[in-house]
Amino acid sequence: MPEPTPVGLIGVGLLGQALTRCLRAAGFEVVGFDVDAAKSAKLAELGGRPAGSVADLVRRCDPIVLAVFSTDQVEAVVEGQLLPALGEGSGKVVLCASTCDPDRIAALGWRVAPRGLRLLETPVSGASGQVSRGEGVGLIGGDPQVVSAVEPVLRAMFPTYFHIGKVGDGGRAKLAVNLILGLNRLAMAEGLIFAERLGLDPSAFLEVARRSAAYSQVMDVKGAKMTRGEFTPEGRVAQHLKDVHLMLEQAERAKQRLPLLEIHADVLEACVRQGEGDLDNSAVIKEIRRRTRA
Repeated sequence: MPEPTPVGLIGVGLLGQALTRCLRAAGFEVVGFDVDAAKSAKLAELGGRPAGSVADLVRRCDPIVLAVFSTDQVEAVVEGQLLPALGEGSGKVVLCASTCDPDRIAALGWRVAPRGLRLLETPVSGASGQVSRGEGVGLIGGDPQVVSAVEPVLRAMFPTYFHIGKVGDGGRAKLAVNLILGLNRLAMAEGLIFAERLGLDPSAFLEVARRSAAYSQVMDVKGAKMTRGEFTPEGRVAQHLKDVHLMLEQAERAKQRLPLLEIHADVLEACVRQGEGDLDNSAVIKEIRRRTRA
């Protein structure tokens, strides 16, 4: 009996590492590539096999998971590297786990389909630690038949997932979810600093808030990071700012004003100016603390 085809992974950052843990735990072989040699070394530590090039990876693997940073990078990898390496009519499946501009990803799906590449959106709701523990929720956009064809891989990455609709709809759902999640983080940061300024112990107050009507899951995931000032990244400030810019662009196209999100963008941009872009996104509490009245 031939060995199962490995799952390919392009991009071995926080999300790529989390997905590798899930896939390896489910028994899948993972062959990965990253331009950063240190990240390739991390892949090997996690039980994956680094590939020498994207071309080497795509010939051996199916499906191929993209966990790169931006829409630009997704387009460059798919059209600039995958298609030239595979040629026409490969029938390979690409799972785009990156958070992207949904309109551009939908257009990319239309462009590559006639050339034999089957694209699914597979962004995930959850910080990298949650994804590693099997707590991420997949938001899938694309052809239901392709979803069925790769269901074992999807179930390994996301024990819970929702097929939202066509390519583009997964990203739209992800942006809407991230909008709510980011504002929850910001509200918690503001509430903790408010309690602190009123003379309350923020750690003790966090326990009260967890059991109050104000509870949200973000208190469990990010609360201790904020109260301890420990910002090892599970989702970076700069990455969430990229997502917020996507949300504002989509809102502009839909002719909707998002006033709370505009404030959030201002806070995130201030964090980046302070050199905090690579910190965990819970570091918004640092900027809330800096915002004092004269």
